[in-house]
This record gives sequence, structure tokens and C-alpha cells, in this order.
Amino acid sequence: MPAPGPVLIHIVTEKGKGYPPAEAAPDKMHWVVKFDPKTGQQFKTKSTTLTYTQYFAESLIKEAEADNKIVAIHAAMGGGTGLNYFQKNFPNCCFDVGIAEQHAVTFAAGLATEGLKPFCAIYSSFLQRGYDQVVHDVDLQKLPVRFAMDRAGLVGADGATHCGAFDITYMACLPNIVVMAPCDEAELMHMVATAAVIDDRPSCFKFPRGNGIGAVLLLNNKGTPLEIGKGRILLEGCRVALLGYGSVVQQCLQAANILKSIDISVTVADARFCKPLDTDLIKQLANEHEILITVEEGSIGGFGSHVSHYLSLTGILDGPL
Repeated sequence: MPAPGPVLIHIVTEKGKGYPPAEAAPDKMHWVVKFDPKTGQQFKTKSTTLTYTQYFAESLIKEAEADNKIVAIHAAMGGGTGLNYFQKNFPNCCFDVGIAEQHAVTFAAGLATEGLKPFCAIYSSFLQRGYDQVVHDVDLQKLPVRFAMDRAGLVGADGATHCGAFDITYMACLPNIVVMAPCDEAELMHMVATAAVIDDRPSCFKFPRGNGIGAVLLLNNKGTPLEIGKGRILLEGCRVALLGYGSVVQQCLQAANILKSIDISVTVADARFCKPLDTDLIKQLANEHEILITVEEGSIGGFGSHVSHYLSLTGILDGPL
């Protein structure tokens, strides 16, 4: 029989119903990776290094020890973003706003207007939920909110919904923001320190899921601010230039070793910044090599597109490159 009017169905669910390990973990066991059904323990490859998330948290703690204006914000992801560690050290400076990324961004904007230094830690694909607030409430106002985008790049273990393939494109198209990506855990610490001292505009840095590569760590896990918009050359060659952005720089170094075995000389550069670009570095690589290849984990419209745009505007693409 047809209902006489609108019908509201309220279904009360229980997370993990029927599987005790999932029932006992309200904020975990949402992943799609293999696990032991008897214990609920995830199968993990043993590593001698911490995760990028943990390195981020340790670095932010060090920055907050030196600057009492630093605060941290997450959207019901204290464990996933590493901010649970931060909260243990600074319980009055860490805010869990619940599953509300839009509010997290605007809340961070409000704190920035009052002179605080907010670090808004949100998974790359989840920040898409708050993108309108990033544009209107932060970027157009030139407010110094720092976005730490975890799970960036081609993330497989957490499923398609957690694959952060779009952040370079949707952040670097904005007019006022500084956009960074580290090639290893030590560089991540430097970028946390860099974001902490940027007070005239928003900034963001992305980092992947998984463990660090074993880079030499900094004294007391405290980074040093980088020069804005400046990359670096890691390996000098003469024929092919690989310009990497983010953690894929490590794959660029591996590729260079393979190419060396067949007598192809390769330069590997770490861009560090997508916005602003290091145009001096790009020009140098373009002028001194036969081939310039950009490497990133992201969608169309990302780092490579920004580099191509610069090369086109300056006429470099009209040459032999």
C-alpha cells in the first residue's frame, strides 16, 4: 500500500557487528588489506623506519615546543594523521572536530585570523570534501593555514577512496598558496618547519602512506625552513634530466642507476616545490639536457603541467629539448 506521505527510515548500525576485533576498534579496521581473521591484526611488512605520518607528528611536536602559537586540527583521524601523538604532548592545542573536513578548514582559518598557527592534517582525498572552504575561507583571504595532506599519491592499501591522486592539481591551481612535497622523511621535517614560518599566505605539503626510506634524520627531529620555491640537484648527469616531485624522486634515482648501466647519463633533481616553481632549476635542466622528464604521482593538471606551461610560455619548447 503506498505511503500517505514522506517516509523516514532510521537504521541504527553497529560498526563491525559480529566480528569482535572490529567491534572493539571504533576508529580502525576500515581498510581492505589482508589481516588475520582470528586476531584482527593487519599483515604488515616489517620496517626499520617509522611511517611518514609518525615523522610528521614528531616534527610538528618539535615545532610546537619552540612556538606556543602552533595548534593542530584533524577530522576524527587522530590515529591516522599521527596527531594523537601531538595531543599527548599538547592536549590543549589539538582539536578533533569530528568527521567534518569543511568545518576543520574554516575553523583553522578562524584560528589563523587570531594569530595562531594552525596545522590542518587531513588525508589528501578527504580534503576534497573541504575544498570550497580551502578556496574561499583560506586561500582568497591569504590566511596562513598549513595543510598536511597525508596518504598522498597512489595509495593502494586503503582502497580507491583513499587514493590521493588529485591534490597537486587542486591545490597548485590556487593563486596564493605554497605547495610542497618531500622526497623523504628528512625533507618532510624541513617542510613542516617551512610551513611553520610562512605567516603571510597558506601552505601545504603532501606525503605518502608507508614508511620512510631511512634517510639521515635531523638533530632532535626538528627541521630547518627551506628557501621558498627552490629545488635541488641530487645527481649530476648530462643527457637526460629527471625532475621528480615528492616521494617518487627515489624511483628517479633508481631509474638513473638502471640507465647508467646502459651508458645513459642522467641528472636527477628534486623539485621540492610545485608552487612557486623553481624556474631557474627548470631552465638549467632544459638547457643542459637533450630530454627533460617530470615524474610525479598525480592526475593531469599537476606538477608536469605546471612545468610544461612554464616551458611553453618562455619559448623553451621551441628549441631542441
